[in-house]
Amino acid sequence: MIFPLEQLVKFTDNVYEATAAASRRAYQLAMTKDKSLEENDGKSVSLAAKQIFGKEVKYEKTESIEEK
Repeated sequence: MIFPLEQLVKFTDNVYEATAAASRRAYQLAMTKDKSLEENDGKSVSLAAKQIFGKEVKYEKTESIEEK
């Protein structure tokens, strides 16, 4: 699977936030050795991006320490 550029082009939310969420999700997938990685040839980043940009996984922005 390649990075889902067609989903990125159609994406209307904040791309920076979604990219940060995809990075975090890729880490989660890799650390938990999620079974869906096997179906995706072990490519956690492209799977996470597909999940985030395809809205299969939801994310929310939380307040950072600097914002307090």
